[in-house]
Amino acid sequence: MARDPVELEIFKNIFHSVAEEMGAALRSTAFSPNIKERRDYSCAVFDSAGEVLAMGDHMPVHLGSMPMSVRAVLNSLELGPGDVAMLNDPFRGGTHLPDITLLAPVYAQRSRAAAKPGFYVASRAHHADVGGAYPGSMGLCREIYQEGFRIPPVRLIHSGKVQSDVLALLLSNVRTPVEREGDLGAQLAACHTGAERLGEVSERYGLSRTKRAARELLDYSERMMRAFLEQVPSGTHRAEDFLDNDGISDKPVKIAVQIRLAPGRRRSRQMVTVDFTGSDSQVNGSLNAVEAITYSACFYVFRCLLMDDVPATAGLMRPIRVIAPEGTVVNARPPAAVAGGNVETSQRIVDVLLKALSQALPARIPAAASGTMNNLTIGGVDPRTHEPFAYYETIAGGMGARPDRAGVSGVHTHMTNSLNTSAEALEYAYPLRVRSYSLRRGSGGTGRHHGGDGIVREVEVLTDAEVTLLADRRTRGPYGLNGGADGAPGNASVARSDTSSQPLPGKFNLRLRKGEIIRIETPGGGGWEKAD
Repeated sequence: MARDPVELEIFKNIFHSVAEEMGAALRSTAFSPNIKERRDYSCAVFDSAGEVLAMGDHMPVHLGSMPMSVRAVLNSLELGPGDVAMLNDPFRGGTHLPDITLLAPVYAQRSRAAAKPGFYVASRAHHADVGGAYPGSMGLCREIYQEGFRIPPVRLIHSGKVQSDVLALLLSNVRTPVEREGDLGAQLAACHTGAERLGEVSERYGLSRTKRAARELLDYSERMMRAFLEQVPSGTHRAEDFLDNDGISDKPVKIAVQIRLAPGRRRSRQMVTVDFTGSDSQVNGSLNAVEAITYSACFYVFRCLLMDDVPATAGLMRPIRVIAPEGTVVNARPPAAVAGGNVETSQRIVDVLLKALSQALPARIPAAASGTMNNLTIGGVDPRTHEPFAYYETIAGGMGARPDRAGVSGVHTHMTNSLNTSAEALEYAYPLRVRSYSLRRGSGGTGRHHGGDGIVREVEVLTDAEVTLLADRRTRGPYGLNGGADGAPGNASVARSDTSSQPLPGKFNLRLRKGEIIRIETPGGGGWEKAD
């Protein structure tokens, strides 16, 4: 049967709208500011084989890696009608422990007698605490066992009923059980919304027609990626960059990549090889990335090179082979600590990929963005409620300058697509006060086009609290391209109650007294091309 391009476009938008509506349901029903204000969540639609069909415009680091979580569930559990699976294990397709994924099957036929689901829907959200040694579960750990509660694929709901023992086991191991249960409920609402909408679509158009459109979308995405890759000049493009350190030692951590585009690759099944051989071995600290993170970064970068209207399906990666040697910082083995691999190492992987691609596509690639999510967690006991609290946020920085314009200031870039928590929401929910929140003027790299400026954010603790920062680009700023200057590195300090100021490294954990202030200055983006 000939492919109908109009119908394909309709179904592309249908699947995408389902994922978007799932995200809206999750955001509007969530308990924590991290999800409802910062929007640290993602939703996606999958076919019956676990291939992603559509992603909401959410968090790239979640979306590119979520298919591996789906695969892990399908390899472990047989989900029937009314079932919902839960997992967060980074070594089974997860990212880091705070990111909990829920997966629900969609039995699209009204009879519910189908042998297999027609589709799956998934929601992933960053929970502000999942236990472990540090409030917020984002500390300087050496093993994953210290980082929090690790969940293999299990059923949270079976035949429509919540598995109370599974839920109780999780909630008994976190600092903020009420908030966690509320956010899980929001994720369930998202999955329910997605399942209902896909059921309606299948009833309207017929299940076989809907599934055929899904297959055609996968093939269409592949064709669009192949058409783009045919236009990229052949060659081997190498790059390397470094994380400042792993938070345990001061040694820089190297990430290296080779992108090989062979001549005559048009008819090849895999047209591009992205090879991270030469990257450092996994480290003692929590900057290790699992394979799903590295794959996700590659998915993100190559997706960015296509037109906006190309559907972000699993088909995009069919022509691309990713080599991430096991036991390295880009594919760590258990029991490595991985909390920072998701948020910091993922950003550096993107930086390295873009630096290599700038050799093949110099007119398309921007200079380096801030290159860090500036992960700040604050925890303690709220004097207003006498209950534990755990606050988590990422702080934006400068975007790298582009070949035709300046970088944007104070924006989350690349693997994060979140927002900063508003001062009003933060102060209402937690015993904290925002003392300063502004652009860090002059922090963007100079050039024909300037890099975007970073941010200055000061937060006062209104009770004794434990503070953790996982950040990078403190010893070297984000690189400029084509002669543009590097962006300014970030800084952190604490204003103590005795009026002294204590400079701090990019990765630390310390206790603050009531009234003390943590100050974060985020990096600016690199500049593009030497100024005239």
